[in-house]
Amino acid sequence: MTGSDGIDWDDAFANMKHIPGAEQFPQIWSARAQAFRDQWGNSELDFRYGKSEREKIDLFYPDSPPKGLMIFIHGGFWMRLDKSYWSHLSRGALDRGLAVAIPGYTLTPESSIPRITRQVAVAITLLAKKVEGPVYLVGHSAGGHLVTRMNCADRQLDDDTLRRVAGILSISGVHDLRPLRLTQMNETLKLTEQEAIAESPILSNAASDVPVVAWAGSNERPEFLRQTQLLNNSWSSCESYFAGRDDHFTVLDGLESAKSELLRVLFN
Repeated sequence: MTGSDGIDWDDAFANMKHIPGAEQFPQIWSARAQAFRDQWGNSELDFRYGKSEREKIDLFYPDSPPKGLMIFIHGGFWMRLDKSYWSHLSRGALDRGLAVAIPGYTLTPESSIPRITRQVAVAITLLAKKVEGPVYLVGHSAGGHLVTRMNCADRQLDDDTLRRVAGILSISGVHDLRPLRLTQMNETLKLTEQEAIAESPILSNAASDVPVVAWAGSNERPEFLRQTQLLNNSWSSCESYFAGRDDHFTVLDGLESAKSELLRVLFN
């Protein structure tokens, strides 16, 4: 849909359309994630944090007592995919000695984005009680929105949990939701103007001075580069990074390596 500003907002957010072979990625991710779960024995899979079907968490433990916890929130524009596609992205943090949790959440249109935000806050609060040490919040795309929402002024997390958060990493995150109302996706997202404003981290003050990293691949769609820079401009605690030749999906690869620049920046 083309807005009054002349921008085709459907195309602006269309990652798979502009990345050759992208339609094969979900199958590849699913297979790699399943292989990782089959290989990594020290885990708790599908434990519940709520009553709805998708309110479950996969939690992976390192070989020694955890030095802390990384929580990864998946993307998919709040309406696609689930936690089972991303288990292999735990490897880098596990090799650094952290536990890694991947919560699921109810997708739109069954849920709303504000409700998803609340679900994620509940999951993080439970996990912070379950694993000791610093907590790092990492999210990709829609998940990048959800982790930055945890540090907004409306206080999604209680004080004790927020004090535990040592770093937030939004990878290719969406931080201004208002343009989404001009896309066909909004037939599923059902974002109202009021919700789009309330759910946009760039329109909120940060609730704490926890370090925030907004990270994107240099080969992202221009809108995702803009969204990344917007958060950097809005929060004084945020730094933005634009990585090599990565696109919206290869940008995740750094989570698999303990020595990657992505994790070095997060855990620095």
